[in-house]
Amino acid sequence: QVQLVESGGGLVQPGGSLSLSCAASGNIFRVYTMGWYRRAPGKQRELVATITSGGSTNYADSVKRRFTISRDNAKNMVYLQMNSLKPEDTAVYYCNADIAPILGSTRPYWGQGTQVTVSA
Repeated sequence: QVQLVESGGGLVQPGGSLSLSCAASGNIFRVYTMGWYRRAPGKQRELVATITSGGSTNYADSVKRRFTISRDNAKNMVYLQMNSLKPEDTAVYYCNADIAPILGSTRPYWGQGTQVTVSA
């Protein structure tokens, strides 16, 4: 069984910083692209950032130059450093990864989500 577990959410003032982490564990053969998505109240889930196993990154325009995604392939972990946070960044943040399990086909897996609230 494969699972993703996020950590690091919380409450921060506008202009502040937060760091999220996500660990993939279980019967993993290989982890491909990893990423972060978010769902704000009343809105659809949207992409925040992705990173390939080779380190190529992609960001939503709304977070460019403020957020940084990184990963540790040896630990099957992905990180999101969020700086200059704005109230509109408030959302539940979800970790996502395309994973090939030891038995079975490659498919996307999701974490349970972690709340990020940006408020004075």
